[in-house]
Amino acid sequence: MQPQSRNFLATALLILAVTCPVLAQNTTPTPVPAATSHPARELTVSKCFQCHSDSIWRDQRQDTRAWEAALYRMVARGAVWTGEDIKTMATFLAADYGPNSPKSAPVSR
Repeated sequence: MQPQSRNFLATALLILAVTCPVLAQNTTPTPVPAATSHPARELTVSKCFQCHSDSIWRDQRQDTRAWEAALYRMVARGAVWTGEDIKTMATFLAADYGPNSPKSAPVSR
């Protein structure tokens, strides 16, 4: 492969890596079943299901502080969330999927 081709490929991959998470923020949120509807849950599903399944919630089992850190890492990767969004999502995740919460079944998408 020519050096110019490698540079072009590297640049294209970098552009995709930077823009794809931001573009994903503009997609339509995944519907949440009405029986389990809760504003914090709906926010979390609309933000996180763009890239992750609910297994990431069920498997992590973290407290609020750890969830906040994980969510801020997603912002560093391109997620477009406010500090209030992060606080709301972290509180929900710690309450429903924290270290002391009961194990839950997978959520249907």
